Amino acid sequence: MVNFVTVLKSLVQTLMKFNGTEPKKVEIEPGTVMNFWVPAKSKNEEEETQKPNVVLVHPFGLDGILNWTFQVLALKSRYSVYVPDLLFFGDSTTAAGKRTPEFQAECLATGLRKLGVEKCVVVGLSYGGMVGFQMAKMYPDLVAAMVVSGSVEALTESISRRSLERLGFRRWSEVLMPTTVEGLKDMFRVGTHWFPSWIPNWIFKDYLEVMFSHRKEREELLEALVVRDEDFTPYHYHQRIYLLWGDSDKIFDLEVAHNLKEQLGEKAKLECIKKAGHLCQLERPLAFNGRLKQILVSLTA
Repeated sequence: MVNFVTVLKSLVQTLMKFNGTEPKKVEIEPGTVMNFWVPAKSKNEEEETQKPNVVLVHPFGLDGILNWTFQVLALKSRYSVYVPDLLFFGDSTTAAGKRTPEFQAECLATGLRKLGVEKCVVVGLSYGGMVGFQMAKMYPDLVAAMVVSGSVEALTESISRRSLERLGFRRWSEVLMPTTVEGLKDMFRVGTHWFPSWIPNWIFKDYLEVMFSHRKEREELLEALVVRDEDFTPYHYHQRIYLLWGDSDKIFDLEVAHNLKEQLGEKAKLECIKKAGHLCQLERPLAFNGRLKQILVSLTA
């Protein structure tokens, strides 16, 4: 029987290619390959190279292009849009034993530079935001500005504990690496303001079959994500940072957003999208894209 999610992925990938975005695998180092969706070469390459670069970095539950489909379509006419698959998502893998956000950021920066990207605005959601913060800190010449949604600079033990207690889970793998249909439904309920109850169970079964490869490695990514409070020191970023938040985010609520804004200082601004949860870019794509476009104009003017 045909898997619905496999067909959906194929349709999305075909749609992206039709709209001038194509996959490209980049060898970061021997044994490490990162897949990117990049602007296809056009007849007018000079015009393409003059567009500002925007890098969309995905969260934990989806690979790059499925997560950012609506945003690529909304931004591609004005920006050169790059969508990576982080390591152990999509077609990105590594033989290295490193699992930290710093290593993801290092590989992402190396891949972007090999693709000819010298400066960019990073748009990061959740896990992608944490990787983005690391890249902004490690490569300030590459990251000109950031837009962060539903994320934190670092997932400290105290933030992790409060979030898990609020959600009713013991560890992040229970939330983000489900093994059952009910567990997958819980993941989407946690990630949205409102989750439709009419979706049939066979779609969730298909999703489980296709979207959770590299389970061992992804669980190691989650373990490496949490840092001790005493090991974290807020960083003073020189980049402008916009925080674009769903006002019903259940994972990192508005208290986390306001604390992050205060932590980042004067260069950070916070805006909220009403009736949107953690996955606001999928749940309310028109509202998210509208605000994102306005923010990008201000950051790239």
